[in-house]
Amino acid sequence: MMTNDKEKTAPELDPTDAPEGTQTAAEGQENETAQADAATDAQAEIQELKDKYLRQMAEFDNFRKRSRKEKADFIQYAAKDTLSALLPVLDDFDRAKKYADDPASDEDPFSEGVNAVYHKLYKILEQQGVKVMESNGEPFDADLHEAVTRIPAPTPDLAGKVIDTIEKGYFLRDKILRHAKVVVGQ
Repeated sequence: MMTNDKEKTAPELDPTDAPEGTQTAAEGQENETAQADAATDAQAEIQELKDKYLRQMAEFDNFRKRSRKEKADFIQYAAKDTLSALLPVLDDFDRAKKYADDPASDEDPFSEGVNAVYHKLYKILEQQGVKVMESNGEPFDADLHEAVTRIPAPTPDLAGKVIDTIEKGYFLRDKILRHAKVVVGQ
């Protein structure tokens, strides 16, 4: 038998000579470990983001509730200063009524009391920014006046003007608080 100098043996594989897409066992294990670590990190990040989201939602909900409560309190107590300023007027009305009901009094304290109360109330309302709308003799303006009726003008120069004011109109600073109810000449 003849023997060849070259014996057929399995070639030794060098990991650097491996075709692309193939891995060694060590590389595969490292890759799986890296993927498991990445998945664990991703899960932790997702949990952290969910936690942040829930906290933000709870914080926003608390802010919304607090804002509603503050707004309701503001609306409920907005007139507190004005009403506190009007209480002395109520006290004056009580005193005027007490003197008017006194049979021993010969004077007319009721009219004096009412006059004093009127001036005090007028002053308080002025301090709060309320101004009386002057209407008599002014040209009729539908933005300011509410025409209750029209009558023939006593003089030609009063045609289209306010002849009488039935209810005064008021401004609150620069805005109309109440329109004046007027009689207009035609």
